[in-house]
Amino acid sequence: MTTTTRTIAAAVLGLTLLSLGCSAKGEGRDRQSAKPAVAVEVTPATATALDLAIEVVGTLEPKFFADVKSEFTAVVEEVYVTQWVHVDKGTPLAKLDTREADATLQAAKATALQVEVNATRARRELERAVNLKESGLLTQQSLDDARSADEAAQAAAQAAAAQLEVAQTRYAKAVIRSPMAGIVALRAVNVGDRVENMGSGDPMFRIVDNRVLELTVLIPSARSAALQVGQELDFAVDAYPGKTFAGRVMHINPSADPVSRSVKVMADVPNPDGDLRGGTFVKGRIRTGRRDGVLQIPRIALVSWDVEHGTGEVFVVTGDTVERRTVRTGEATGDAVEVVSGVAAGEKVVTRGGFNVRPGDRVQVAPAQGV
Repeated sequence: MTTTTRTIAAAVLGLTLLSLGCSAKGEGRDRQSAKPAVAVEVTPATATALDLAIEVVGTLEPKFFADVKSEFTAVVEEVYVTQWVHVDKGTPLAKLDTREADATLQAAKATALQVEVNATRARRELERAVNLKESGLLTQQSLDDARSADEAAQAAAQAAAAQLEVAQTRYAKAVIRSPMAGIVALRAVNVGDRVENMGSGDPMFRIVDNRVLELTVLIPSARSAALQVGQELDFAVDAYPGKTFAGRVMHINPSADPVSRSVKVMADVPNPDGDLRGGTFVKGRIRTGRRDGVLQIPRIALVSWDVEHGTGEVFVVTGDTVERRTVRTGEATGDAVEVVSGVAAGEKVVTRGGFNVRPGDRVQVAPAQGV
């Protein structure tokens, strides 16, 4: 084959391959254009005011309560209250057997009376000794002895009076009284039970003041810089669907837990109507601030989301096709997520039907469900 012949053959082969390539590309474009448009729902990225908050969960507990115990060991003689009743401060709750306390009181009274008689006699003897000494009828030694006897008698009288006061107090405390106003949340004794002194044993009663509750929550230490005493806390409980309750941050632990890397926060929750109860689980948020002009999209628009690194991907409708974009995310509140970059205000992101599309697919925007 001559050189000219080989050149002509190569040119023909090249034209043939080029024709085949163009034909394949055309067929691809035809197949792409022939694919039916995918129905999707979209939502425009919108700039709005954003209330910054930290999501929290916790359990309500009474802020003020008292466990009532006996100050001495005795047998319960009477019980005056049942559980769940309201009591005022000083209300009698129970009475203990007073026989031992009464015997102690009577003995203390007798001792105090006898010692008082001795003290009076010693005081008179001292006055007599002083008069005799002034008349020269008594030695200095005798006067000193009379003075010492008087001092001893007066000291004994004071000690006896103190013992009598203790006995009277013990007798009076045989009636167990409520130390505060509240609800009897626990009654753990019945008539005939033997109760121990305050140093041991379970409480006889627990009085709870439900007018102010306390909510304790744990906040990740990375979010603790946004916390301040006085910030408002909103929360809900399952017992009252659709109703929101409020509290206020009162205490922030100055140090984080070394294991969980969290900070303990305590909030006061007013409960004047008594709707809330101790032991109730709540979900809420601490409001930490407000920002204006924050661009947000629905959570469901995110095809993928790396919360830790603040990145995600969305489908954006441009014309009648979609493209897949990477976005940087910020604060998440409720069903919305802040978009820091990657999407401009007004651009439409796919919220439903995104699992059916691929970048470059044609789409047909459908009305949102319920519209």
